[in-house]
Amino acid sequence: MMCPLHEPVSNVLIAELIGDSPHTSRGEQRVFSWRPLGTSSIKVLLLAVAVGVYLIPSHIDPEPYIFEGPPPALDGPLAVNTRLQRGRQLFSGQLKGPESFTADQKGNIYTGTVDGKLWRISNESLTFITQMGRNIPECGTSTDYEPVCGRPHGLRLDRDGQLIVADSYQGLFKVDAWTGEKTLLHSSTEGADGIPFGFLNGLEISKNGRVFFTDSSSKWGRRHVRYEVLETNRLGRLLSFDPVTGRVRTLLDSLYMPNGFAFSPDEDFLLLAETSVAHIIKFWLKGPKAGTKEVVLNNMMGYPDNIRLSDRGTFLVGVTTLVRLSWYNVLLPKYGLILELGPDGEVIDSLHDPTGSLTWAVSDVFQQGTHYYLGSTDLPFLPVLEEWS
Repeated sequence: MMCPLHEPVSNVLIAELIGDSPHTSRGEQRVFSWRPLGTSSIKVLLLAVAVGVYLIPSHIDPEPYIFEGPPPALDGPLAVNTRLQRGRQLFSGQLKGPESFTADQKGNIYTGTVDGKLWRISNESLTFITQMGRNIPECGTSTDYEPVCGRPHGLRLDRDGQLIVADSYQGLFKVDAWTGEKTLLHSSTEGADGIPFGFLNGLEISKNGRVFFTDSSSKWGRRHVRYEVLETNRLGRLLSFDPVTGRVRTLLDSLYMPNGFAFSPDEDFLLLAETSVAHIIKFWLKGPKAGTKEVVLNNMMGYPDNIRLSDRGTFLVGVTTLVRLSWYNVLLPKYGLILELGPDGEVIDSLHDPTGSLTWAVSDVFQQGTHYYLGSTDLPFLPVLEEWS
């Protein structure tokens, strides 16, 4: 008989034991007969399953969200290509989830990984800097240990050459890039406006030294990012930190999982990814529109993560699938994608890796000379694109 999983429900058979009665002789062979379920029985069974699923307690409280129009067609500047395959993978098995990057004037590159560690990359050699939390053997083995081990996300160098790091769980830190000495600038428990930080994520430093950063959710931490995406709530914020006064200000609230962002060359606006609803907004910092925002790219073909400014004055966006459910991941194609946007969010170019041969689920696109370092949330290597061609 064919496995019921491959049969329509109406063809599923049930077995009835007819030889197990007081009149059955000991040792007599039991006989099974098979009878198809009737239509009414099937309806009752489906109703019972539906009610059972409905009554299962849920961790999330989803809010409705309607995407405007169909997703963009993969043609023109979005046409499928293999240009993202022209690179190589470094530090396989040594770096897991290098999320974001920054570099000093000597060309040293800095990044943080899922095990809570900060690293320096110099001439393709890897040096450990510090552990953001406690350094225990379990770090990196499960997201359950991230609140203990730490998880550095956005990081940049300030004008004094110190690393400013957004740890997803603990808060904003200043870290000596060479000694690893850490100073807590503002804790997540302190938060802003009476609301603790739940999921610190993107970070940038303006020309005047002010630190801008995102709190992706006041409800779900990074280890529960899938719930944040599925809920499509509006519990994220864009904030700023003044390193002189220590004051934290909320610049935007009620955002859909605000993630990475980048300033324009003149810092008159920034582009910010609202990951859970797959769109990008422009937030004006100067001029007559200062303090206002507008959607510039909607219903994207994937979840936008970090946004970086290129040396061409364009914006580079890493696109990631993001929803990390082990049973769901097998259904997702390993497809790498980077977008290049103009100042108004228009797509002017894209690099694809349709088979995921170099990378997939790109979180960051950091340009260093002619090379592009590609971040990820949990891939066990560092992909490097040799050139933009």
